[in-house]
Amino acid sequence: MASLPNLPAGPDDDLTAYVGLGTAAAAERARARGWATVRALAPGTIVTMEYVAGRLNFEAEDGVVKRCWKG
Repeated sequence: MASLPNLPAGPDDDLTAYVGLGTAAAAERARARGWATVRALAPGTIVTMEYVAGRLNFEAEDGVVKRCWKG
């Protein structure tokens, strides 16, 4: 099995702080904290397992962030 690469950690941020924010406010906050790419996804959206350093993902329903994760 191949070893895992050394991936950049990304911004030091509390991801739980995004839950409950509106998607526009969450995206603005994320960019201000250094996230290069921010995307909001609808619940159940199919996404690849591709990890992109510096990307922050939101699962949002009715314009409110329900879940947040890196990559």
